[in-house]
Amino acid sequence: MTEPSNRCDYPEHVRFQVRDNAIQDYHKAAEFLNDAGFDVVSLQHEYGIFGGEAGRDILELMSRLKMPVVTTLHTVLAAPSPAQRAVLDRIIDGSAKLVVMSEKGRQFLQTVHAVPAEKIEVIPHGIPAYPFIEPRDAKATFGFAGKSVILTFGLLSPSKGIETAIDAMPRIIKSCPNAVYVVLGATHPNLMRDQGEAYRESLIQRAHRLGVADHVVFFNQFVDQSTLLDYISMCDVYVTPYLNEAQMTSGTLAYSFGLGKAVVSTPYWHAQELLADGRGILVPFSDALATATEVSNLLTNDVRRYAMRKRAYATSRTMTWAQTAKKYLSVFEATCVTGHQGSARPPGLVNGQDGAGHEPIALPDLRTGHFLSMCDSTGLLQHAVHCVPDRSHGYCVDDNARALLFACGLGNGGDPRLPDKLTTRFAAFIQNAWNPDTQRFRNFMSYDRRWLEAVGSEDSHGRTLWALAVCAASDTNSSRRSWAARLFATAMASVEAFSSPRAWAFTLLGLDAYCTTMPGDVAADRLRRQLANRLLALLQANQIGSWTWFENVLAYDNARLPQALIVTGLATGTRDYIEAGLKALRWLMVLQTSPSGCFRPVGSESFGKIHQQPAKYDQQPVEATAAIAAYLAAARAEASPEWPAGAMRAFNWFLGANDLRVCLVDHATGGCLDGLHADRPNQNMGAESVLSYLLALVEIRQFARTGVPPGESEFAPSLALSA
Repeated sequence: MTEPSNRCDYPEHVRFQVRDNAIQDYHKAAEFLNDAGFDVVSLQHEYGIFGGEAGRDILELMSRLKMPVVTTLHTVLAAPSPAQRAVLDRIIDGSAKLVVMSEKGRQFLQTVHAVPAEKIEVIPHGIPAYPFIEPRDAKATFGFAGKSVILTFGLLSPSKGIETAIDAMPRIIKSCPNAVYVVLGATHPNLMRDQGEAYRESLIQRAHRLGVADHVVFFNQFVDQSTLLDYISMCDVYVTPYLNEAQMTSGTLAYSFGLGKAVVSTPYWHAQELLADGRGILVPFSDALATATEVSNLLTNDVRRYAMRKRAYATSRTMTWAQTAKKYLSVFEATCVTGHQGSARPPGLVNGQDGAGHEPIALPDLRTGHFLSMCDSTGLLQHAVHCVPDRSHGYCVDDNARALLFACGLGNGGDPRLPDKLTTRFAAFIQNAWNPDTQRFRNFMSYDRRWLEAVGSEDSHGRTLWALAVCAASDTNSSRRSWAARLFATAMASVEAFSSPRAWAFTLLGLDAYCTTMPGDVAADRLRRQLANRLLALLQANQIGSWTWFENVLAYDNARLPQALIVTGLATGTRDYIEAGLKALRWLMVLQTSPSGCFRPVGSESFGKIHQQPAKYDQQPVEATAAIAAYLAAARAEASPEWPAGAMRAFNWFLGANDLRVCLVDHATGGCLDGLHADRPNQNMGAESVLSYLLALVEIRQFARTGVPPGESEFAPSLALSA
């Protein structure tokens, strides 16, 4: 792995480099490994190594490999962020075996990530096979003859707790006047890049203030292994005063322990295991007094220190590189025999372009039988009991707007259009839903054609505007196009007072079509900028830590929010909208990908739960359709294979690539089940579900035919972002 800003002179046996932020390098690395015919891939996973949020870019490599992967997890978190959990779950699922270096790692894999015990191997951090020697000669080599040496080594950063050890030195010197604390290691590259040597200078100043500057020595260098082992050899006590418990593995601790050093450490996870049973000493975090007491006791008690050294050295003989290599080789050989590859690669995707070269499966034919059975002389009925229309719930403008969208979307890619009288019926329902007294659309109508409200929801108003705009832009009937444009222009004014982000998003999707048809409408252009700026401000206001979303909760039709920003950015030439939309959509994409690599929509049980990991159920078709449209919009804005692959993955959710492995589609009628419960599919086939499926199918078929995401605008080429 190579940071793009660094030029590394690697030795000849390094045959391929991956720039951490270059997606194409991950793809090429997979090709290199596949073409070379390797038997197994050993993946070393640590947060911060791989590109993308939570290191998700490594999935691009894993999903393309033809051989099994054994992944060594250097860190397993007790409370991962949603993005960290989602990415690591997919890495776990795509690995034949998982190696951790401690029992705590095994415990977290089982409790946090539900990994079966048989998939986990514990192989300790390797150490050099170095003799048990006295520190005298090494001290003389480095100029510390006659000193009692305390050592800490590793890349310098605030998390190492060096301040605590320096604060302990005045008390240590009182007990052992010849004591010296050696801090070996260069400043961490990220810290160096951001702050230079400010942190190291602050430590030096701290030693001066405490009057121990002559007893604290800094070696600002990154040393090779042989020199490092000589430094460790000279110390009497090794100290790891780290500040954070959540450290699963410490190579510095393993090396010092393996050379038979007396160790004083704070109780981070690796130290708790390695130093138990008298093999070392644990002190509380940030406790200079306890650190001073224990270090002083060891420096002034040769018998105790020597006994601890011997105990550590004897225990560590199973950790030498030769021993750990044998354990790894055994895991690799067993993996090759079983041939298990995990399932990080997504399920087989439709019609060719899945971004990973997998075999295509045929797209379903467009069938409208069930949809037509849900229509009557009034419009489209809302619900069904199984496949039988349920008249008791009547109609709504939401579903009839979706039906108008569907009717106007047919024909663009060769699919036959609906009968014109049916399109007129949906338009008539919307016209009747308009309430000129309130300047709003009604939503719910009973089966006997009585409106059940004077004003519908803001979201239903926005969705209706979207349908009107698409009708104005693409209906085959010129008179109906004029009607739709006029009603849109009248009804859009109300949106300015709306507070619903989804209503803003639906309206923006409508404005994307309307402004193409009516480019001189100043009011429409002003409203478009206003709503997009509101969404942008919402995203900025609600982004906290890894939470990258427009609200502090997840709800329904989630992907429409970033989609609206992306299409508006493409149409208006506003890069800020595009980048914000892609950022939020990528975050949502991670959340909506299951550990097995299939699409998992945000479950309705998640709704209203602040900053919570999405619930798994209930899963609804509307989320898959929104995701497909958003991913294809993203593909217009950014040349990355993840977007079309994501769209295909979301469409395959309908066809059975889901958590229950259930096909939701009746291929004979084009009907679609209402979603997935935890234990079963919902057998009803309501209007929202069937239209979600049909709208998704129309978009996917158009993309599969042309390779061009639907809705390509003249701005896309100049604004497209490189992957």
